[in-house]
Amino acid sequence: MKNIHINYVEFKAKDLQKVKAFYSGVFGWTFTDYGPDYTAFSKSGLEGGFEKTENDIANGALIVLYHQDLEAIQQKVEQAGGTIAKNIFSFPGGRRFHFKDPSGNELAIWSDK
Repeated sequence: MKNIHINYVEFKAKDLQKVKAFYSGVFGWTFTDYGPDYTAFSKSGLEGGFEKTENDIANGALIVLYHQDLEAIQQKVEQAGGTIAKNIFSFPGGRRFHFKDPSGNELAIWSDK
């Protein structure tokens, strides 16, 4: 994995079973479940996942970049005028944080370190 490359795309979904059936049936994607509220997909050209939500979905895609040093890249984000939307947190497979760029777009950066 390379630092600051787009590495993952995360979508929201109201019904994970329906979304898995749709994307596997139409496009041949495969899925790995991580608990009742998350499923990851592969064989799509870019890896990603679906997170279950009960909220209305206005902008359902979250672009996730990779960086091996979250603390250093978070500092660069903030120094460049980005704002932290979610502080660094752990999840199965690593850690990540979310930020908003100066236009308000929310992205995330993750690390397996």
